[in-house]
Amino acid sequence: MTERHIVSSRVSDREVFEYALLRVVPRVERGECINAGVLVYCRAKAYVGARTHLDEARLLALDPEANVAGVRAALSAVENVCAGGASAGQAAGDDAGRRFRWLIAPRSTVVQPGPVHTGLTTDPAAETERLLDLLVR
Repeated sequence: MTERHIVSSRVSDREVFEYALLRVVPRVERGECINAGVLVYCRAKAYVGARTHLDEARLLALDPEANVAGVRAALSAVENVCAGGASAGQAAGDDAGRRFRWLIAPRSTVVQPGPVHTGLTTDPAAETERLLDLLVR
């Protein structure tokens, strides 16, 4: 067996996933932002998840008058939509893919999604934690 076949057999147990960062842009006119969360979607596993972490000190360094409670509420709402069920509000009946696409749609609010990236994973929930540690914390 060649190395090419070995690599492809190891990759075959992985599934494609998509992810986007959640950015907090306290003053749009200045264009500054901090990463505050990550959204992960894996179609093959019907998984959509979000993990957030708001560094309040960094946010207030960008804008001392930032509405920290409002930002936390917006981040919590994203996690609720990903979780589905009654806490997802109108998105409660939507499948994982539809909820992810709705959350990554461009918007001009304080909490904004970044561009979508892709990767391979065997465990999308663990990938969500890994990306949060790598890109947000």
